[in-house]
Amino acid sequence: MRNCLAEKPLFDVVPFDSRAGTYALASVHATCFPKPWNAAAISALLVTPGTFAFAHEDGFVLARVAGAEAEILTLAVAPLARGQGLGRALLQAVITKAAKMGAAHLFLEVGVDNPAALALYAGLGFAKVGTRKAYYDGGDALVLRLSLPAKFA
Repeated sequence: MRNCLAEKPLFDVVPFDSRAGTYALASVHATCFPKPWNAAAISALLVTPGTFAFAHEDGFVLARVAGAEAEILTLAVAPLARGQGLGRALLQAVITKAAKMGAAHLFLEVGVDNPAALALYAGLGFAKVGTRKAYYDGGDALVLRLSLPAKFA
């Protein structure tokens, strides 16, 4: 009989070390978005106060905390790695860190036309608190919020 507690996690999601360079993150971002962020843009965000990232070779999440609020700046999971739990693992890492940094709420925007992401966020307990009209190249986005600390199932 296998002991699930002793098994290695499905994904090794680790804090991103900005000294490693952001080219790999930009490469993943380019596979996920029509207007991807380049390495310089990601680097510029990472040096701002309260900003941090978690990464895996197939994805990353970039977030920041300011006072009692935190926000997901971007979540990128390579298309071939989607649907396997990596996005959830990345988000759980951010949720945990944001709470430890004193955030009471975590916010994000997501396109209304992205059912996979909407399901991921709903499964973690995010709730709709607003709408941004024409946020993504004419497409609307929902503003979602999660109260922290969050419990994971």
